[in-house]
Amino acid sequence: MENINSFVDNNGETAELPSLENASAKELAEAIADVLDSKKGHEIKVIHVEDKTVITEYFVLCTGNSSTQIKALAGEVEYRLEQRGVRPYGVEGRDNNSWLILDYSNVIVHVFSREAREFYNLDKLYAD
Repeated sequence: MENINSFVDNNGETAELPSLENASAKELAEAIADVLDSKKGHEIKVIHVEDKTVITEYFVLCTGNSSTQIKALAGEVEYRLEQRGVRPYGVEGRDNNSWLILDYSNVIVHVFSREAREFYNLDKLYAD
């Protein structure tokens, strides 16, 4: 079984992924985007929103194809970050089939259905 906290470095050796406990908001957002990409999330976007809102520094947006994939994507982010020392402060939408939110304080993750992403249009609302 593959250890999700390790990777093969440039020398072909297995190395451990570093803890994210003291990571910057940008590093955390990029790590989250990598997890979403590894689980085949769609239209992944990291948006710096610090100048537009006081609630967080970054949004990470992602689209899932189904309610099952939306829950799997959010669950994988939660699991993989916990393995690297970071837990969300809150999770909203577990009973919702179209949108799940993970709040990591300085990074908020939105995993949408295609319809919900188009409806809320955070991409345009918070575009740089």
